[in-house]
Amino acid sequence: MSEGSAGSTETAEIYQTLRPLLFSIAYRMLGSVTEAEDIVQEAFVRYHRATASNGQPESPKAYLSTIVTRLCIDHLQSARVRRESYVGEWLPEPLLTGPEPLASATPDPAATAEQADTLSIAFLVLLERLTPLERAVFLLHDVFGYDYDETAGIVGRTAVSCRQVAHRARQHVEAGRPRFDVEASQRDELAARFFGAVEHGDMQALVTMLAADVEVHGDSAGAPVSWKRQIAGREQVGHLLVALGRQLRAVHGSFEPTGVNGQPGVLVRAADGSLIAVMTVDVVDGQVQTFRSVISPGKLQHLGPLADLSKLIDERRQPGSAEA
Repeated sequence: MSEGSAGSTETAEIYQTLRPLLFSIAYRMLGSVTEAEDIVQEAFVRYHRATASNGQPESPKAYLSTIVTRLCIDHLQSARVRRESYVGEWLPEPLLTGPEPLASATPDPAATAEQADTLSIAFLVLLERLTPLERAVFLLHDVFGYDYDETAGIVGRTAVSCRQVAHRARQHVEAGRPRFDVEASQRDELAARFFGAVEHGDMQALVTMLAADVEVHGDSAGAPVSWKRQIAGREQVGHLLVALGRQLRAVHGSFEPTGVNGQPGVLVRAADGSLIAVMTVDVVDGQVQTFRSVISPGKLQHLGPLADLSKLIDERRQPGSAEA
């Protein structure tokens, strides 16, 4: 085997080993599946070029973590203006996680649960309050277990400075950290009943499952069907969800249960199987505390063919339709 082939093989092995970690960092930094994948890919391109000229670094993990983190910080700094002009609420791109939300590198169940919670949409929205540097230091140290010296090398600061940044970020996070039901089977059973009640427009069932201060959040980026601000309160949310179910039945849509960012959710499918939206719930103390819906096409394109919402709405309004 030639030296070049050996190097390529070693890089491929490093890619297989480190890609899940690097994607996990990038996704939590950016809240975007597509952007995280692009940044991880770019990091490996740069890594391959560097190793071809200078050989393998002492620690590929540290080298690649540095590239990914700094690319994410640069990206977030350039994205702030776009976020400020975003139409309606901003939510992360949903990440489908299936029945088991996140495989941890450690067998410790508490650590696994901790990492799953940091994947939730609620947690990613909370991270938006941090500066890019605070987000990077907090995630590297508190979530992924890099020590302060390692974190300092990645972000280009001193260890003392990173301790201060982490402390400040931790205070912000702990003040608003989301709380979830620990028992996954009970949570998932409630979510299944909840989405069934939405699908069938069962107001009576819904009000028994909704917390008194339940909130609804939607990200449409200006798409035709949207909630421009959060909606709160059991009665108001209940009526909104009944109307949502009626709209779904009118276009012959359906719910496909799945895990979304470690929490129970559904893919909302049109009759032809194309994707309309991704919805998820946070369950706290045996009740639905938060309901979120993402219909922005730019947030869903990584999940497959999308439904044409404008066309579905027009068809629903045609004479003879259920909603005409």
